[in-house]
Amino acid sequence: MIPTVKLNNGIDMPQLGFGVFQVPELAACETAVTQALDAGYRLIDTATAYQNEAAVGRAIKKSGIKREDLFVTSKLWVSDFTYERAQKGIDASLERLGLDYMDLYLLHQPYGDVMGAWRALEEAYHAGKIRAIGVSNFYADQLKNLELTMSVKPVLNQIEVNPWYQQSTEVAFNQRDDVRVEAWAPFAEGKHGIFTDPTIAAIAESHGKTVGQVILRWLLQRGITVIPKSVHSTRMAENIAVFDFDLTEAEMHTMGTLDRQESQFFDHRDPVTIEQIFGASLKQLKE
Repeated sequence: MIPTVKLNNGIDMPQLGFGVFQVPELAACETAVTQALDAGYRLIDTATAYQNEAAVGRAIKKSGIKREDLFVTSKLWVSDFTYERAQKGIDASLERLGLDYMDLYLLHQPYGDVMGAWRALEEAYHAGKIRAIGVSNFYADQLKNLELTMSVKPVLNQIEVNPWYQQSTEVAFNQRDDVRVEAWAPFAEGKHGIFTDPTIAAIAESHGKTVGQVILRWLLQRGITVIPKSVHSTRMAENIAVFDFDLTEAEMHTMGTLDRQESQFFDHRDPVTIEQIFGASLKQLKE
């Protein structure tokens, strides 16, 4: 049984879930989600940009699990960041998922008409289409600006957090502000030999656990929700078996020394990168 945490609007959310980023092939995604649900996962995280909401929905439908026992998250892409387009985007996500409501819906990036899109999320939240609303990849100032401008406070901020990019200042700000932090890319996609790192491996050996399990445990003990992805059932089972041990204070400190203080992907604040990655979507808003 995966423990839950209470979000700032009072609803409960599992501490650990299953992500489906980079599983765009629908049959493979449906199989992976089915296996994850069989393994005991109840939080499933997808997004419009992942192009697999329909596969997630099919896996949920055929699972036979009661809807109230599941926690389904999706995200709105920047190409729908206006009030009117966000309204349609929310309904489109619900239709693809085959659900009457989503448990959590996020603005995927902090670009474009964020306020207009957030207004649509607030409206859907009050209408019962979404149980909680939040953001992804927002820095502290961007999050605070949204809070000061809009009437519904985000419950969660999904950001990159892993041993190479620990984001201590950002994590601390969100937690002080009662906004739950959820880590994407907890394993840094295996970069810099993370699964063979001798420091983490030594900690893992002392607990009879794997490197991946130590990383997940480290995140959980920092008060961070985590959504590891895998298409292998053995790894799914491994990733969920992290609630039967604790890292010591010294081990947590040792993990903290591994921080490279650099994203393993890209700088979300670099204008050139923003233009390269999101420019086409933002241009679409103006057409």
